[in-house]
Amino acid sequence: MTFGGETTILFVPGLRDHVEDHWQTHAARAIPGAVTVAPLAADRLSRAGQVAALDAALRAITGEVVIVAHSAGCLTTVHWALAPTRPIRAALLVAPADIESPLPAGYPEPPALKDGGWFPIPRKPLPFPALVVASRNDPLAAFDRVVGFADAWGAALHDAGEVGHLNPAAGYGPWPALFGLLDRLDDHARSAVL
Repeated sequence: MTFGGETTILFVPGLRDHVEDHWQTHAARAIPGAVTVAPLAADRLSRAGQVAALDAALRAITGEVVIVAHSAGCLTTVHWALAPTRPIRAALLVAPADIESPLPAGYPEPPALKDGGWFPIPRKPLPFPALVVASRNDPLAAFDRVVGFADAWGAALHDAGEVGHLNPAAGYGPWPALFGLLDRLDDHARSAVL
């Protein structure tokens, strides 16, 4: 991973918060100085609450920050980016959930997400370089929808192949490819500022 030692990697989990065998949990332990956004104590479906938690984590970090978000954490990040409170070096947005389409059983239903303030998904260019990781068989987002999000956000796209939702249910656990993607994101961020 080529981001400098002064750069903090900030993990932004999805609405299920911290999952012990999730790749984000494994990576946060492996990356020195990494930080994870604290889970909400109540009303996890509140977009405003999730954005405020992300903002609090960002304000507590000095120096450069690279966001690594997963699922609804990607949506938290793009909502935060509508009114950013500090510069971000770059963001890796992994398997963003398409909450505008019906989600599988066991996930929040559209009325609860609407009440939580999640609709619509922002489609404005992000004010920082980003790389979106898309799965070809993600049960929470069709590949073409994620391609459309990446385009609207002005982000580069990485086709990860058939990796499900990139969560423990899909076999991720440790995800070694993350570190190569962070290197690619670093290259993308460097070229964006030249």
